[in-house]
Amino acid sequence: MKIYQIIALLIIGSLMVSCEDVITVDLDTAAPQLVIDASIDWVKGTPGNEQKIVLSTTTGYYSADFPTVSGAEITVKNTTGTVFYFAESGNAGEYLCNNFEPVLGETYQMTIILNGQTYKASETLTSAPDIMDTIEQDNEGGMGGDEIEITYYYQDDANATNYYLFGVTSPRVSFPVYEVEDDLSNQGNIVPEFYSHEDLKPGDLVNIKLYGISKRYYEYMNKLIVASGADGGPWPATPSAVRGNIVNQTDFNNFAFGYFRLTEVSTKDYTIQ
Repeated sequence: MKIYQIIALLIIGSLMVSCEDVITVDLDTAAPQLVIDASIDWVKGTPGNEQKIVLSTTTGYYSADFPTVSGAEITVKNTTGTVFYFAESGNAGEYLCNNFEPVLGETYQMTIILNGQTYKASETLTSAPDIMDTIEQDNEGGMGGDEIEITYYYQDDANATNYYLFGVTSPRVSFPVYEVEDDLSNQGNIVPEFYSHEDLKPGDLVNIKLYGISKRYYEYMNKLIVASGADGGPWPATPSAVRGNIVNQTDFNNFAFGYFRLTEVSTKDYTIQ
């Protein structure tokens, strides 16, 4: 009898699998728009001279490829008039500079000339505090008390209004997890930050990054995180286009996605115990 029951279950299961259809919805695809990844990050303890800017375009919803953009002229200039040239590398759409000079508090202007269009943006290189050596682990952390959770700390500067971007990378997620924060309620304090994931295991290497960012970039990233639904809120926002600080000087309406940022970065690795 049990044999017949097993056979019946297998037949029903195969029918259920065979009835599953992948539904593909026809979506309108807008004309491609330029995407500029211009993140000038100065990791503490490094010269910061090697920097990269990447150009691509938007693509269809179902596309797995992000078209790269070649043939652009890219420069970044500081307030003393020194110009840093970003030349396209062997990888299409990737523009490199090996003599950049990062200076905290300095303002830089980026210019991109592409297909008769000129894009400009300016930003100030913002400092970041150190991530403290003390990192604590709680094996009963997270919202439900059933996740491995780590707590790391930094010292906020009491003499300035500060804005921060936190990025955590672990082998259990495909992309870094980002969060932004201001020091409105933590002025001058030693501030704890938390990260947990249900799949973390002993031996996993977690990389933590703390970026010092401008107020405008804080506002941009906050909108981007909310629009992506990654803020953890119960009522996700309707996906929308979030525009950064890059302005097309030739045709204002032909805008590019992305942001020109300059940040100092503290980084620390932690191995789950």
